[in-house]
Amino acid sequence: MTKIIAFESSADETSVAVVEDGHIVLSNSVATQINSHQRFGGIVPEVASRHHIEWITRVLDDALKQAQVTPSELDAVAVTYGPGLVGSLLVGLMGAKTFALAHDLPIIPVNHLAGHISAANFNQPIIYPAMALMVSGGHTELVLMKTENKFEVLGETRDDAAGESFDKVGRLLKLPYPAGKTIDEMAHRGKATIKFPTAMAHEDNYDFSFSGLKSAVINYVHHAEQKQETINQDDLATSFQNAVVDALIGRTERALRHYPVKSFVLAGGVAANSQLREALTTLLNDFNDTVFIPVPVAYTGDNAAMIGAAGYWNYKQNIYADLDLNTDPGLDFELLHS
Repeated sequence: MTKIIAFESSADETSVAVVEDGHIVLSNSVATQINSHQRFGGIVPEVASRHHIEWITRVLDDALKQAQVTPSELDAVAVTYGPGLVGSLLVGLMGAKTFALAHDLPIIPVNHLAGHISAANFNQPIIYPAMALMVSGGHTELVLMKTENKFEVLGETRDDAAGESFDKVGRLLKLPYPAGKTIDEMAHRGKATIKFPTAMAHEDNYDFSFSGLKSAVINYVHHAEQKQETINQDDLATSFQNAVVDALIGRTERALRHYPVKSFVLAGGVAANSQLREALTTLLNDFNDTVFIPVPVAYTGDNAAMIGAAGYWNYKQNIYADLDLNTDPGLDFELLHS
């Protein structure tokens, strides 16, 4: 049994977890900063960094206590080194290095995006070749995995990420940050009375674009305000969410027909969206040889357990880092050229 302690601090969650054999979560301590950032409608990097400093040792102690393990029982330290906010990443990285040095443990560098995808193993084992739809506040990507721990980007957003568009529309409607959950709830109450555009629907690629949709929603709201018309926010939420899900499903279906895979993973913060999960379940019913493995809702947001899962992949391949490991805020997967 391999026990890995993992550190995650790429954005506005400070988290430490202990994961066994890449799929058994012994502990997952998370300190969120949502209340601190709500008044700004988004993450303020300097505020996030300061909160990480305040919480890193607390969540570390809590994770070890929850897991009922001592440092001597651990095999390695996994840590997110990118992508993310540089100041936030540095706090987790320094915490992980200090712990590793103090207890003579190897350091495993982890790509935050790989963490999101590997969290599907908390549901059931990923079967390869696999495809993943990574949808979060900062990333929207279709990723092909021919084997474990090998990632190739089929398509990505050219501007706003899906989660980013939810938060920007939420800010427009004066909804609490983060807005994804609230918009999802509103969408189930409303009707699709507004036809918003699906960008790049007919282009021969797997890329996404959500800035045009965001602008269309903003223009619709401003136009209604100028005419002093009352907007049904539930209907607006339904129409907006339908457009986002349609764009994600359309590209995903095209990719699945071109790249046959044995399993499909839905990962990232937007993976908690109920309409997207339902739409993908329906879509995957048409691909009888493909198992749908969504990340459990509890692990769709940023957390250290997913970093422990991805760290286990690296551990098995002897991928380690020295104490001079630095952050890589722009880290991404390899783009597939074919």
